[in-house]
Amino acid sequence: MREINDALPGADLIREGLHDLERGVESVPALLVLVGAPRLRRLGFDVPDTPDFPEDRLYDELAREYGNSAHSKYNALIRRLVSFERAATCVRP
Repeated sequence: MREINDALPGADLIREGLHDLERGVESVPALLVLVGAPRLRRLGFDVPDTPDFPEDRLYDELAREYGNSAHSKYNALIRRLVSFERAATCVRP
């Protein structure tokens, strides 16, 4: 399994999501990691199989927590995930 470099943007969020998945906790960070699972796996991260529709489940969780602000929260989380993935491609494992 690839280690998470703390210098990568969003490293804290990805680390928390991976930890939650290991413990069987379906949190916002865990669902975000599942959204990015295919690319994260290609980058060398150990991500479990993706359950059905993690994007929908992430949005539903954000809607419960943030109501009308869920859309902007969802987009911000996806931007952090993409930033992490892009930066991880530039760093050697």
